[in-house]
Amino acid sequence: MTGQPLAVAIIGCGVIGKTHTNAVLTLPRLRLAALIDVDTTRADGLADQTAEKAGTRPAVYSSLADALDGPDKIDLVVVATPSGLHVEHATEALEGGAHVLIEKPLDVDARRGTALARLAEKAAALGQVASVISQHRFDPASEIVRRAIEAGDFGRITSAMASVPWWRSQGYYDSGDWRGTWELDGGGALMNQGVHTLDLLLWFLGRPVTVSAEFGLLAHQGIEVEDIVTATLRFESGALAVLHATTSAYPGLAVRLQVHGDRGSAVIEGDKLEYFHAAQDSGGADMGLQGGGNQAAQFTDATTSAGVDATQFTDGHVRQYVDLLAAIDENRPPAVTVDDALVALATVRAVYVSATTGGKVTLDDVIAGKYDEVRGQLPD
Repeated sequence: MTGQPLAVAIIGCGVIGKTHTNAVLTLPRLRLAALIDVDTTRADGLADQTAEKAGTRPAVYSSLADALDGPDKIDLVVVATPSGLHVEHATEALEGGAHVLIEKPLDVDARRGTALARLAEKAAALGQVASVISQHRFDPASEIVRRAIEAGDFGRITSAMASVPWWRSQGYYDSGDWRGTWELDGGGALMNQGVHTLDLLLWFLGRPVTVSAEFGLLAHQGIEVEDIVTATLRFESGALAVLHATTSAYPGLAVRLQVHGDRGSAVIEGDKLEYFHAAQDSGGADMGLQGGGNQAAQFTDATTSAGVDATQFTDGHVRQYVDLLAAIDENRPPAVTVDDALVALATVRAVYVSATTGGKVTLDDVIAGKYDEVRGQLPD
């Protein structure tokens, strides 16, 4: 029945689990029925906080299996565990008959991600919806740029530059045994901090064909993964992009994504549209406006293509939950599918493989499993 209440279970009660808890509590249609964590003390603490906010206390479990077997029928499972466990928990939830929302990234292993994508297709035939968090696709600025690209307003897309110049302290990496490991974190600055911006880059430019990259560990100790990475990507359209992600840029600056075509350009900084220009005529050759002619102020529509009003739902995670609920009601794919997330994961893996081997890597080879045994190896 359209619009019926849904019982939600969140597995993983760390920082991102709290973000999802707040998102769930924002939407009256969702009822937080269960919190799951191997550390039940942590889950109990979040349950107590939830009781103070919502007036009811969710049940606490140490495993997803126990929650699915509990007295409450769980309709939606939110996976907020370490990245290397995402597919395992999402698979268990889908096989248990629930809808699934997975925090980014999809997983750390493209082979497992591919298996989950195929399972999600089968589950969709049974009315189940599976999605992966890519909340910045629901930002009005991102929607404006995406629509302009699709409409041809920028002409042929020629290039893009994406930079995530963030800072994470040593204490951040020391806060959990899984952080900074290839097995459970899956990578560093790109897999965790840069993956959202990479996802937008792919949303705008399409599927990459080849990747060349380098990475390093320059400002942290005792971790296996990178705190700085740069990459060049060539897309099916022929467009080129430069990608930069780091957690060693103190004190941390705003994310910046530039998209350029032969008839226009756009710049997103943070989640704001800082610059937009699309040529209004087909005039002859000129030297360009050199950053002039900014048309960004003309855009006031905050409704996303998924039908989510960004003025009503100001948090990106909440906007994605709204889309997920609509997908469940309308028996349609969500705005962000598991296959979408698989392309992003495979691209991250291509970056790491290229940086490790020193060669150019094709995305198709990564998805086909050619590099499954290649683990990230930072330079000495």
